[in-house]
Amino acid sequence: MSNTHTSINNYLSKVKKGSILFPTDFRGLGTEGAIKMALSRLVKEGKLKRVAHGIYYVPKTDPLLGELHPGAEKIAEAIAQKEKILIKPSGASALNKLGLSTQVPMRLVYITNGSPRKLKIGKMTVVFKATTSKKLAMEGRISGLVLQALEELDLENVQPQTVAKIKSLLMKENPSKLKHDLALAPARLNDYIVKLLNEKDYDRMVEANR
Repeated sequence: MSNTHTSINNYLSKVKKGSILFPTDFRGLGTEGAIKMALSRLVKEGKLKRVAHGIYYVPKTDPLLGELHPGAEKIAEAIAQKEKILIKPSGASALNKLGLSTQVPMRLVYITNGSPRKLKIGKMTVVFKATTSKKLAMEGRISGLVLQALEELDLENVQPQTVAKIKSLLMKENPSKLKHDLALAPARLNDYIVKLLNEKDYDRMVEANR
């Protein structure tokens, strides 16, 4: 057994089950080639699972559910954390996260300041799409997602129930963060939300967030 294999094996014994790992996590334990060979061997031994090129996880088993596989969203977040980049759900992914769509997208699309790429994870596809700094500068947890979701919709033909949900979501946002995000939004999205939230609604938001 090689020193690199032994070192990585020892490392894995101390790692939390279900953790997502990358080859760069093992830097210092061997050369790139030795790490790659060790990881391949550990996958064959069942001590690691490979979910996509250069992405692994430590197997985790539930007594009732069996093996627990990390979701595509968790993997996307792990990549962002590892590479120290920003990612935000976009389009259909944002719609689903807000509960504005019941359809589970087979493509999770994120806007990012990192490298654009596409990953196949099981039946899911994760897409990192390069974007402008404006879109990533949005501060509102809700308003930022809503603005991304609205870009997916035909604003002239949004169903009444969806309009009501959007308004209800925005009423929960911090008014100062909403104002900040609207200043960064495309004009058509700003106008849509301004019309949706009249002055009376905005005053109620301010009062509720005091």
